[in-house]
Amino acid sequence: MPSEKSPLTVCIVEDNRGTRESLVAVLQHEPRLRCLAAYASGEAALSGIPAEKPDVALVDINLPGMDGIELVAKLKLKLPGLQMLILTSYEESALIFNALRAGASGYLLKKAIPEELIPAIEQVHAGGAPMSAQVARKVVGYFRQPVRIPSDVQKLTAREQEILSLLAKGYLIKEISDRLGIAFHTARTHLRHIYEKLHVQSRTGAVLKFLGQNPSR
Repeated sequence: MPSEKSPLTVCIVEDNRGTRESLVAVLQHEPRLRCLAAYASGEAALSGIPAEKPDVALVDINLPGMDGIELVAKLKLKLPGLQMLILTSYEESALIFNALRAGASGYLLKKAIPEELIPAIEQVHAGGAPMSAQVARKVVGYFRQPVRIPSDVQKLTAREQEILSLLAKGYLIKEISDRLGIAFHTARTHLRHIYEKLHVQSRTGAVLKFLGQNPSR
């Protein structure tokens, strides 16, 4: 975990100038965070973020040209370890799930800023999946529906399914390695194999597939 001398680094992608400047100001007043750059378009972000290599990217969905969901998917290919948090005014279910499937690890409504922003950035960097309350309710409601979702979960080994089950319960990789009595790098290797077998690019995407296959968990 970063110390006070090593703050979390963040990039912002937001086309509205006022909102973009407000986000920069929020980050500048938090010593545990450092804003590396703020972009007004997906195209500019796709060019600049791989060079900046931030810990976390804050991404708006409704961008001119390349939208935020497409940007998330393309950035995930370039920077698989980048944690991306969607910041938007939209709470439609389709946008939420498309963003999560693309590789976003969290989804925050702009009206929750600034109260939830700093904790959400820290949580997503720590391996969590922060969501505004309204968004979380939509996710829970989706999985309460009696719908079978095609999944590759059965392709996972018993150990991989065990790790994925703990991820779905909110455990971090370090906590999982301690709980199962395995090395941290071994747990990370299992996680990489889970992503590959499930054809996902993030913890959130893996958990979504797992919950679809196992709605009772």
